[in-house]
Amino acid sequence: MMDMGTRARSASRALGRLSADDRTRGLKAIAEAIRAAAPTILEANVKDMEAARKKGLDAAMLDRLALDEKRVDGIVSGVEAIAALPDPIGRELARWQQPNGLDFARVAVPLGVIGIIYESRPNVTADAGTLCLRSGNAAILRCGSESTRSSHALVDAMRAALKKEGLPEDAIQLVGTTDREAVGHMLSGLDGQIDVIVPRGGRSLVERVQMDARVPVIGHLEGLCHTYVDAAADPQKAVDIVVNAKLRRTGVCGSLETLLVDAKVADTLLPKIAAALTDAGCELRGDAKARAIVPSMKTATEEDWATEYLAPILAVSVVDGIDGALAHIERWSSGHTDAIITEDQAVADRFLATVDSAIVLHNASTQFADGGEFGFGAEIGIATGRIHARGPVGAEQLTIYKYVVRGTGQTRP
Repeated sequence: MMDMGTRARSASRALGRLSADDRTRGLKAIAEAIRAAAPTILEANVKDMEAARKKGLDAAMLDRLALDEKRVDGIVSGVEAIAALPDPIGRELARWQQPNGLDFARVAVPLGVIGIIYESRPNVTADAGTLCLRSGNAAILRCGSESTRSSHALVDAMRAALKKEGLPEDAIQLVGTTDREAVGHMLSGLDGQIDVIVPRGGRSLVERVQMDARVPVIGHLEGLCHTYVDAAADPQKAVDIVVNAKLRRTGVCGSLETLLVDAKVADTLLPKIAAALTDAGCELRGDAKARAIVPSMKTATEEDWATEYLAPILAVSVVDGIDGALAHIERWSSGHTDAIITEDQAVADRFLATVDSAIVLHNASTQFADGGEFGFGAEIGIATGRIHARGPVGAEQLTIYKYVVRGTGQTRP
């Protein structure tokens, strides 16, 4: 692990000396290499899936782990999108002069060496490695044991592409052991070689990282995402958005977990939404008011309001207008993604201004909580903290800044 850290630091310095065109060239080569290695990557994923089923992983975890030709094509497209992004390094974020003639500039620079600790999604391997490369950072990746074969196949292709292009292949490294002691070494910072840790996974992983890390952490809690259907909601929009937000992919962190419906329209609108959800195979768990309207719902307990199901299960509450919705979200939201459906612009504006989550949406599905949908190419994760980065963490969010001061001989009196 110490050797990996040393090599990553050396690679990060080399990356800092590269031009934007060099980084773009490396990214394009990686996209081609992953495309060419698709059969090898898919073969490795078959073995990962077989082992995961034997371990008894649930459906959500299996869905996150699974690759097919379409998903590999999606990985390649993501890398190509990252290659097409404006290079974030060297941007002047601000510039001004003082009365003494000194010229000040705030300039974007890489963070350095980023350790990414994640669970079962092999696409994170490509997303994290290439976002770090785009932003001039070296990446030390530690995947979950479930995706180790798939991730190794991806990293082998990525490193081979960098080497072929004469670029530092140690800019992307994958921890070769599934021993959890390796995570502890990363959290220690590898004697100053790791600058930032990014955890991506379930609550237990993120909490362990935030508790034990001795270096800064860009982390996120689970996606306890809410959608509030207001009295002024368009009924068809409400049905379509809620069904998509819950069921498009239930295993992603932007999946809707709690539906809030204004009591003024619950009698007429909730049965329509509930029917669309149950017809699509979703289990509903409602509070007393919701069950009085749709008796087929199971009874929701307090635990349901705090659960990220990552499954076709949805908690439902009937609330007293925008005030009730805001109170519920303030009590239970994890600060990830929350949405409102309404045609009343004043109510929408109040929701967007009041809800303190990383992403807030008006008349759109929570499944848009994704870096690719934001135009970032991809993401390392959705940050829910309030330091350095918040929301989708793309290439631009993996930079920091320094001050460049230009003078003409000034001395301080």
